Amino acid sequence: MDDNKSKIRIMELREMMKSVNDEIISDQQKGLPQPELEKRYEGNKIISLPNNFESVIKNNDYLNLLNLRASRRKYSDGSLTIDELAFLLWTTQGVKRSMGNPIRSTLRTVPSAGARHPFETYLFINRVDDLEPGLYHYLALEHKLEYVGFVDNQVQKVCESFEEQAFTSKAAVNFVWTVIPYRSEWRYCMNAQKYSLIDIGHVCQNLYLACEAINCGTCAIGAYDQVLLDKLLGLNSMPSFEKENEFSVYAATVGKLN
Repeated sequence: MDDNKSKIRIMELREMMKSVNDEIISDQQKGLPQPELEKRYEGNKIISLPNNFESVIKNNDYLNLLNLRASRRKYSDGSLTIDELAFLLWTTQGVKRSMGNPIRSTLRTVPSAGARHPFETYLFINRVDDLEPGLYHYLALEHKLEYVGFVDNQVQKVCESFEEQAFTSKAAVNFVWTVIPYRSEWRYCMNAQKYSLIDIGHVCQNLYLACEAINCGTCAIGAYDQVLLDKLLGLNSMPSFEKENEFSVYAATVGKLN
């Protein structure tokens, strides 16, 4: 921390946390088309998800949920039901209302600057009833799951990508959120990166509260190997200015409690 390179790097990263008042004209102001609201893998198996969650809620006392909220790293060998998984997905990125025809923005269960919602939700599923293990992608606009594919030695590879944190291998599901920065940059230019990092915190907090509501446990993960995790998702970690650039930005384990 004492060398000049470290100090300069720390200063640069601190500056990213500040609000930027620049005079750059955004792509939205230029009249350029907005980016797609959601990524999709064409041709993959699509699984419809239930949207009636009354049967899975065990605790709907908000004050109690806040008091109980905690990072939980010890899980049983039990499986999540698909109803429980659907509830967790809806609470973290679910669409409450779409606006425009064609759709130009969405109001979801979490706030996002300018309703840009620059995230994609991926799931490394180990134990969910009626779903085979593998990598899945959430289609928030339709409230459906997209099967991306089987991952050889998934538990081991995911654990390695999470810096060998052993509790990740016990999870029924490992959530990974990626960001597509241009969705926010299209409107907010230099402030987009700050807004996106704020937004992802809202997403994970909802996961914590939702897990408490169904007697499951979760633990947020910020320590991961960027290259390994992106590679597992089929993404490129190299720096890029491309509009399609996508990379991992946050993760969390979910499991049944003992």
